[in-house]
Amino acid sequence: MQFGIFTVGDVTTDPTTGRTPTEQERIKATVAIAKKAEEVGLDVFATGEHHNPPFVAPANPTVLLAHLAAVTERIVLTTSTTLITTNDPVRLAEDYAYLQHLADGRIDLMMGRGNTGPVYPWFGKDIRDGIPLAIENYALLHKLWREDVVNWQGKYRTPLQGFTSTPRPLDGVPPFVWHGSIRSPEIAEQAAYYGDGFFSNHIFWPASHAKQMVQLYRRRFEHYGHGSADQAIVGLGGQVFIRPNSQDAIREFRPYFDNAPVYGHGPSLEDMMAQTPLLAGSPQQVIEATLGYRDYVGDYQRQLWLMDHAGLPLKTVLEQLDILGEQVVPVLRKEFAALKPAHVPDAPTHASLVANAGGGHDATVYAAADDVTGGSPDESRTPAATNGDRR
Repeated sequence: MQFGIFTVGDVTTDPTTGRTPTEQERIKATVAIAKKAEEVGLDVFATGEHHNPPFVAPANPTVLLAHLAAVTERIVLTTSTTLITTNDPVRLAEDYAYLQHLADGRIDLMMGRGNTGPVYPWFGKDIRDGIPLAIENYALLHKLWREDVVNWQGKYRTPLQGFTSTPRPLDGVPPFVWHGSIRSPEIAEQAAYYGDGFFSNHIFWPASHAKQMVQLYRRRFEHYGHGSADQAIVGLGGQVFIRPNSQDAIREFRPYFDNAPVYGHGPSLEDMMAQTPLLAGSPQQVIEATLGYRDYVGDYQRQLWLMDHAGLPLKTVLEQLDILGEQVVPVLRKEFAALKPAHVPDAPTHASLVANAGGGHDATVYAAADDVTGGSPDESRTPAATNGDRR
């Protein structure tokens, strides 16, 4: 099972000091947090995509993730989420394949519609088309990564004729995709149809809602012939704040919760913890709560936590990661491993996807002519000659 963290990149005033970080400070802090996550032994770092204040999460997550690929060695880099509705699938295909090469396969991505309504008109889209856009755009992205030459026509973008997206996926194997949704059964259906992963953010809604969504995805995953329902690939989000004892955790986290840009000025911290998976508590409480998720979603493959939201200072976030990496995750790894049946798969990685495909291969497409001058390549750049050079 994979454990990691995600960030929404909010630039929020610290309610205990009144200080608001600059955008550069917040961006640099995000890099420090990702590096710390690898240092303490976490498996995954994920970044959101936002286009407006109070967020400074990258509008193009590949910029941040490419930098992190250069300053980390092991951790899987992903998104939470990539907006499949307002991004051009052609650009997504090219950007994430390029990132896949830079990161030596240490990337996957999560598709979602986002939670900011105005983003649709900013990019010339209609929010009422949110679900159809998600379905059509992902169908094209899926095709672009699996077919060297694509002919395609849909409703929401110009047709493609004889188009080849470059670079081709690393080793001929596209990045693994998770489909993230809090409330839309159509997205769970989409994930099941393709045999992709389904990610339930699992912060704002009660456990009963996450259970329904995951169960729907599992049933449809089996229906489409990808395996048994309990072999479906499930991820969960969550948020925790950890101190050695629960009283200190609640006392310290309360002002941040009360003023958070996402859920502040609403239900009390106690009500939120009683009705949703959000938790401020001790390491043991976090362990018990996380193990309890299995009771209603079944065996799952990825657990991500939000750790840097609501104005928490960098020092506090890094302390949280130390506790998570030293006292929480090692216990969870052991407990979840003991509970998982042998036929339930681990979270997909580039290595496992390559193995399942029967091995990797160089997927480079060498064009017969370039589309700028119309000239033909010289003889030394023909596929046969080039492949011979590599051998």
